[in-house]
Amino acid sequence: MVVLVIGGAGYIGSHAARALRRRGHEVIVYDNVSTGHAFLASGFELVRADIADVATLKSVLRRVDSVMHFAAHAYVGESVENPRKYFRNNVESGLALLNACLDCNVRRIIFSSTCAVYGVPVRIPISEQNPRQPVNPYGVSKLFFENALEAYDRAYGLRFAALRYFNAAGADESGEIGELHDPESHLIPSAMQAATGARREMELFGTDYPTPDGTCIRDYIHVNDLADAHVIALELLTGGANSMEVNLGTGRGYSVKEIISKIEEVSKLKVPVRIAGRRPGDPPALVADPTLAEKLLHWKATRSLDDIVATAWKWMQRQDSKALSS
Repeated sequence: MVVLVIGGAGYIGSHAARALRRRGHEVIVYDNVSTGHAFLASGFELVRADIADVATLKSVLRRVDSVMHFAAHAYVGESVENPRKYFRNNVESGLALLNACLDCNVRRIIFSSTCAVYGVPVRIPISEQNPRQPVNPYGVSKLFFENALEAYDRAYGLRFAALRYFNAAGADESGEIGELHDPESHLIPSAMQAATGARREMELFGTDYPTPDGTCIRDYIHVNDLADAHVIALELLTGGANSMEVNLGTGRGYSVKEIISKIEEVSKLKVPVRIAGRRPGDPPALVADPTLAEKLLHWKATRSLDDIVATAWKWMQRQDSKALSS
């Protein structure tokens, strides 16, 4: 199968591209490299273009069987400050992609969705039965695209899997690819940067949540477990499975303080922390109920928190050594 990985020069997309190749599929990466990095797509054909560039997009879509779509803006705070940017890319350009798929007779798409579509969940752990009530423009934009997928499935037979991630983390075991954002806002790489002195300190947002240690609890899932689930979902759609909307998580939550302790254990370094106030809209706990994914995909996260932190640390050390030698 030939698969177009849109956003394949980004964090999760680059891992999915390699997972596809390991399963014997041919991959074309499509990325404007505005937030991604070309070296993460090394070894693949890379088309540098925006999904709003419909002419270029269609020229590539005519060569593929299926699409994986990772090209979304994904900073919650930025979406509140600049919703126009998020609706333009995640909604308008997303619809352009769907219409181009129809025009080029591509009828399978795997969508990188998010647990942000649930907003503040009414039940923990979060199953797919929770109401979808996003509380920020980022979540709203993802929910809009899910709704569009549902409509295109009913009207045009465009089969899809909307995979709702919890907290993607870790790096490929090879150390060749990993998480690389600018600015970096995710907990694990931010804490590691603070430990190595790459940043002054890590901000800890809120210590007064109704959790055992007062800090937020999140479900951290290794990026390669996520990537494997994407490939499985695509292969199921290819085999005739119905469209699906599925949570991808481990079912186990860890607090911010627990993550910091694990990073200090692995790195043998102290993480300097500055206590800050809560961020608006941060729920005390977000933990997946992965039951449906286990049932539909016959998939379960296999990598532990130790694996997540160890691979992330290996990746960061490799980046630091490259920086020193350059």
